Amino acid sequence: MSERRILGADELRRALTRIAHEIVERDGGAADLVLVGIRSRGVPIAQRLAALIEQHEGVTVPVGSLDITYYRDDLTRIAHAPIVQRSDLEADVAGRTVVLVDDVLYTGRTVRAALDALTDHGRPRAVRLAVLVDRGHRELPIRADFVGKNLPTNATEIVHVRVVETDEVDEVVIEQPEPAA
Repeated sequence: MSERRILGADELRRALTRIAHEIVERDGGAADLVLVGIRSRGVPIAQRLAALIEQHEGVTVPVGSLDITYYRDDLTRIAHAPIVQRSDLEADVAGRTVVLVDDVLYTGRTVRAALDALTDHGRPRAVRLAVLVDRGHRELPIRADFVGKNLPTNATEIVHVRVVETDEVDEVVIEQPEPAA
């Protein structure tokens, strides 16, 4: 497998800054926002977006996290004993605008599961989707409202988002399989 870097730390930071501004602009402020990261890399991305919004708007935006493991439609195929992490949604989502945050949007199945999980916590006024990378190949009619980078890929490629909080580096890379000999 070979990797090709698509975004480095500076490009990733700029993409997140742009997304943060777009979120605030779309809703005319940040007063009723809640950011909810989809585990695992959506959580630190949501935390960074909240920090950027606070820095520019002076408003503290609550950040929560969702573990969607039990809401997946492929649960029986991914593992016999999947690792389930805790969802943490202390902020009330009822009547507020929730921005679901994830690292990569691919088939749309993770987002569908996150929508199901989110409704167990209340009924938001609106739900938006922010992703760092949209790689296409949708299997469900789901579209991101805020995208850091549109990245056309083929189905054999793997997109890795790495963030300092979990991977000690900020970057987005595409892993390409070696051609068959």
